[in-house]
Amino acid sequence: MFTKIAILGPGLLGASLLQATRARHPAAHLATWSRRAETRQRCARQPWCDSVHDTPADCVRDATLIIVCVPVDKTAEVLAATVPALHPRALVTDVGSTKAAPCAAAQAVLPAPAIFIGSHPMAGSEKSGLEHATPHLFENRVCILTPTETTPPDALNTLAHYWQSLGMRTITTTPETHDTIVARTSHLPHILAAALASTLQRTAPPEWQSLSGPGLRDTTRIAAGDPALWRAIATTNRTALLHALELYQSELEAYRTCLVNNDGDALQSLLQCAKKWRDQLEDLTRHDS
Repeated sequence: MFTKIAILGPGLLGASLLQATRARHPAAHLATWSRRAETRQRCARQPWCDSVHDTPADCVRDATLIIVCVPVDKTAEVLAATVPALHPRALVTDVGSTKAAPCAAAQAVLPAPAIFIGSHPMAGSEKSGLEHATPHLFENRVCILTPTETTPPDALNTLAHYWQSLGMRTITTTPETHDTIVARTSHLPHILAAALASTLQRTAPPEWQSLSGPGLRDTTRIAAGDPALWRAIATTNRTALLHALELYQSELEAYRTCLVNNDGDALQSLLQCAKKWRDQLEDLTRHDS
């Protein structure tokens, strides 16, 4: 499908992409770049990487597929750095958790006829770094593609086929709709987990941690994510996330009102509604796997 693929930023997602692409597209030349010399040296020793470069421009030279795997607040900077060596028919995408900002940045800095289409593979972990990478990270997961009104259909199909070749199911929506969706289904859960963990950090004696059960560990697992990465995500998707928080605060107030009024029936109704939604999610997860 592509003779050379450049993956900029070999962290968890970038390194997993390199590994998964090597397994499914063994003939493609896989190139990568990292800001850190140590990471570049580690990549140079891996069988899933053909060339490692000191600059984004060197990395993308002659590449017809370019995937930007850096924090969303760094996407514009990295895209701009590729311009001097960009292949005239390059297909450029990213893996960021927000899409409106990267798509706008690409439109501003990338010269025609290069094409940018936002991608969000819904895969990842609370862990970070290439040491946690796996070629199976994308299997049986969803990748959201965010074309614009000017995106050529053949380019969209080509990008969709690439993600599907890694074992993903692709869906398409606008960058703005994407950001509304993930604000509620991904970014809000992380803020809630972090808020719960920070509340316990400030109000509970440290020895209580040894008295906690699996429920607390399950609920706060994603709070272990990289704070700098999640700062970039939250601030980039600030408006949609604020609205999601307002919706959650309203729901939380309903639970509080039940307790203030000692209204067990109303509380059970809320809990039953929550259980129904969670059971549906569990059924969907089993079906997808």
